Amino acid sequence: MSDWLYSDTVKDHFTKPRNVLLDDEASFPADARGQTGNIKCGDQMLMLLRIKDDIITDVRWKTYGCASAIASTSMLSEIIKGMNIRDAYNIRPEDLVEKLGGLPDYKIHCSVLGDKALRTAIDDYLEKTGRAGLLKETTTEICHCLGITDKDIENAFHAGARTWEQLQQATKIGTVCGSCKEKALELLHEFTHIYGM
Repeated sequence: MSDWLYSDTVKDHFTKPRNVLLDDEASFPADARGQTGNIKCGDQMLMLLRIKDDIITDVRWKTYGCASAIASTSMLSEIIKGMNIRDAYNIRPEDLVEKLGGLPDYKIHCSVLGDKALRTAIDDYLEKTGRAGLLKETTTEICHCLGITDKDIENAFHAGARTWEQLQQATKIGTVCGSCKEKALELLHEFTHIYGM
C-alpha cells in the first residue's frame, strides 16, 4: 500500500510542471502580471500572461509553494491557453481540483493561489487597456440566512477579521442559524495562508 496521497495527474504536474517561468520576468514580455500570496506563509504566486484580442495566447508562472500549488497552477496554465479572458476569469479552484483527480482536503487551499493570481493578471490587463473593473469575480454564498459571500469574508479579512467573533462583528455572519461557521472559519484559514496578514 502506497502512502502517496496524490493522483497520478498531480504527480505528473508536480514533477513536470508546465509553463514555468524559468528566468526573470524580462524573458517573457507579458501583457499582464498578477501576483498573490505571502512568502511569510511559504506560498507566493506570480503569473504572467500574453493576451491578443482578449484571448490568452501564452502564460508563465512561478511559485514558492507546495506540491499542490505547483500541480494546480501547472494544470491551470494548460487550461487557459487559447481561452477568452472572461472564461478564464471564472475558473474556480474546484475546477482545478477536479481536473487533477482530487487533492487531500487539507491541501485544497493551495489550489487557490493560481486562480487568484490569474484574476489579478486579467485585472491588470483590463486596467492597461482602459477597461478596469469590466469583469467581476463570481462569488459563493456562505451564509444563506444573510446572503454573505466568500468575497464578503475576504473583504472582512483584509479589514482585520481573524477570528469568528471578529468576522461576526464585520459581517453579522452566523447570527441567525450559525450553520455557516465551519465553512467561514475554513475561509479565514485559507485567507491567512494566502495573504499571511
